[in-house]
Amino acid sequence: MKILLSNDDGVRAPGLAALYKALVRVAEVVVIAPDRNCSGASNSLTLHNPLRVEQLENGFFSVNGTPTDCVHIGTNSPLGDQPDLVVSGINDAPNMGDDVIYSGTVAAATEGRFVGLPAIAVSMAEHGHDYYETAAQVVADLIERLQKQPLRSDFVLNVNVPYLPYEQLKGWKTTRLGRRHRAENMVRGSDPWGREIFWYGPVGPERDDGPGTDFAAVRDGYVSITPLTVDMTARDDQEQVQEWLNKPL
Repeated sequence: MKILLSNDDGVRAPGLAALYKALVRVAEVVVIAPDRNCSGASNSLTLHNPLRVEQLENGFFSVNGTPTDCVHIGTNSPLGDQPDLVVSGINDAPNMGDDVIYSGTVAAATEGRFVGLPAIAVSMAEHGHDYYETAAQVVADLIERLQKQPLRSDFVLNVNVPYLPYEQLKGWKTTRLGRRHRAENMVRGSDPWGREIFWYGPVGPERDDGPGTDFAAVRDGYVSITPLTVDMTARDDQEQVQEWLNKPL
């Protein structure tokens, strides 16, 4: 199996190195990742500047672009053979609920799905560097299962791993996305020259975190696996919208 590995925390992120260390034991792995932290990049593309690729001492490829750019390069350029699977992570923070809309980690996996490949995005459910090996082993387990029992490639597996030793995980749960409350207010400040600046406040706390959600599974010690589709059509609302359009003004 050939794996294209990327992330949004940057090519030097410890989570990327931990995942590479686990996956290279079971597959041929090419690492193409952003040259800096691109958290929150979502599916953005670099359209107005050239992309430059540099191979580092450890063999990883560094790109001055977004996670989506990296997957494009890995699947539509001479950098290695066409992969069989795209893996993105390990993200140093959760990607649950509304997080997936903004996540560069999820976006890299989504881009793999766009080109017709199975894809996995993996994130730690808490900040910290203690249990990357747990998440790496979870991904290795999933890949072994995919090799023996392939899934369709028209969705992304969004994986969130509890911040625990591997032996303490309670198992796996297939989940749906929960929802967060709105993010806290923008933080207002000044730069060293007295000019006004703004920073994003912290993400909002869980709002919809009941049974069946990714939040609930992780809180209970289970690995959350949410299949994500890129078809954003609100199918349950199509009939209502059509009735609304048919009403005379």
